[in-house]
Amino acid sequence: MSDTRQSLTTPQPRPAVLAMPEYHPPLAGRSALRLDFNENTFSPSPAVLRRLRQITAEELTIYPEREPVERIVAHHLGLQPGQLILTNGVDEAIHLIACAFLDQGDQAIICTPTFFMYEVSISLMTSGLIRVQTDDTLRFPFQRFLSAITPHTRLIVVASPNNPTGATISRDQLLTIAAAAPQALLLVDEAYFHFHGETVLSDIADVPNLMVARTFSKAYGLANLRIGMLAGNPALIRYLRKVSSPYNVNGVALAVLPEAIADDAYITWYAEQIRIGRERIFAALQDLRIRTWPSAANFVLMDIGPRHQQLCALTRSRGVLLRDRSSDPGCDGYVRITVGVEEHVTLGIAALRESLAEMGWTPAEGRGQA
Repeated sequence: MSDTRQSLTTPQPRPAVLAMPEYHPPLAGRSALRLDFNENTFSPSPAVLRRLRQITAEELTIYPEREPVERIVAHHLGLQPGQLILTNGVDEAIHLIACAFLDQGDQAIICTPTFFMYEVSISLMTSGLIRVQTDDTLRFPFQRFLSAITPHTRLIVVASPNNPTGATISRDQLLTIAAAAPQALLLVDEAYFHFHGETVLSDIADVPNLMVARTFSKAYGLANLRIGMLAGNPALIRYLRKVSSPYNVNGVALAVLPEAIADDAYITWYAEQIRIGRERIFAALQDLRIRTWPSAANFVLMDIGPRHQQLCALTRSRGVLLRDRSSDPGCDGYVRITVGVEEHVTLGIAALRESLAEMGWTPAEGRGQA
């Protein structure tokens, strides 16, 4: 009997999905000291842990209600509730903005190297992504960035401090960019705000095309609960509410967030730990003659050169994870180390020194400071 079965085919997504880049974070086997993902290396506030222990079985059966907590967060930041939306981490915030404000043929601008999820979300909506590459200094290329703006620009995304470089953009420069593209939304990602201290959050009332993203994954230590926020003109926030799921933020995150933001003493302590630890790492890398760049975040980028993979493997064997950033544009040979609390900085520096010694690294091999 002849086989009359037809060959099976699967539905295909739209072309933008086929063409968009994929992000595969190297999460497997992270049982060592986590100096690879810019997380809080210690703990959230003790108040968060107490609230977690109080969550009842009944609370877990209820759909999460976002808006009451949005009011608390808005009050804490000196904003009106209509100026803020909570999101499933900043990843979702970026995705919502791309969905709400971009269409095929629109232009979006980012500065590379930067957080890869900007490219993922933008590419899902349009092929008009413009990448403005930094030079070897890794400073924000302000004039070239301004020159990339056209009448077709609909979205501009800038991270300050930037990941993976740690570089910052001044408030004046950000406001100049917003004024140069009134037809475009300017998203300023302030994920690392607590380690830098400068913000344009207070400017959203006067700059109608400005939005600010913040995360509670870094200083607050809530990365596992996935919660972030967007702040901006209430008219812009309303558009984002239209494209957002009403239950996008889980109830456990909503339950503990008020406790996290209320504990200013903990955040002040943790941010100070990072500032002190960052200087210790800079000093150690300078002593080793390893090229670095100024960083205002909770990480430091270093130039290891052709043996970047070897270094990451050796520190892993010593129980310390580093992040190889060589695949980022303009970052060949670069490795990033997260700054943690005092004990973790000590362990990280020791693993670096021991691994470099095993590699036969000498001060003459380094290229000094950028």
